Amino acid sequence: MTAMSGQVWVSLISLGGVALGGSLSYLVQHRTQLSAERAEQQRQRTALSEARRGERLALLERFIEVGAEAERFAFSRPSEWADTDDWFLATQDVMNRLWVTERLIRIQFPLPVHDAARAYFLDLNRTVWEGLPDGESVRDYLEDNRLAFLDAARAVMG
Repeated sequence: MTAMSGQVWVSLISLGGVALGGSLSYLVQHRTQLSAERAEQQRQRTALSEARRGERLALLERFIEVGAEAERFAFSRPSEWADTDDWFLATQDVMNRLWVTERLIRIQFPLPVHDAARAYFLDLNRTVWEGLPDGESVRDYLEDNRLAFLDAARAVMG
């Protein structure tokens, strides 16, 4: 019986070692898997952040480009025009694109950036369609809100 109880103890100790080793192995694998999942989530967040930054930069570039085009139309504004004139048709197209781009800025940027873009858009829209009083410079009139927009965008983009 002693030999048998010794074998039982050896078997139980061996079984306990297997159970302990299996438990430790499971815990290590589980922790490794959680760590890998966290690393993958972080990688995905970083990729998404970089993609959004790229979209924002492209949108800023588009707004600035269309704004510059609209400014050129403000500088070349004739004193009189008709709805069928080339200047009016081209200007209307540019101002429509600028309006859409300004709305997209509201979607993708914090409100201070949109507010600055909106102020610049409204000044530019007034300048293009209504003109400025004699002696007032288009560049000087638009400068403050243009710079305020660029500064707000820079602050957000970092």
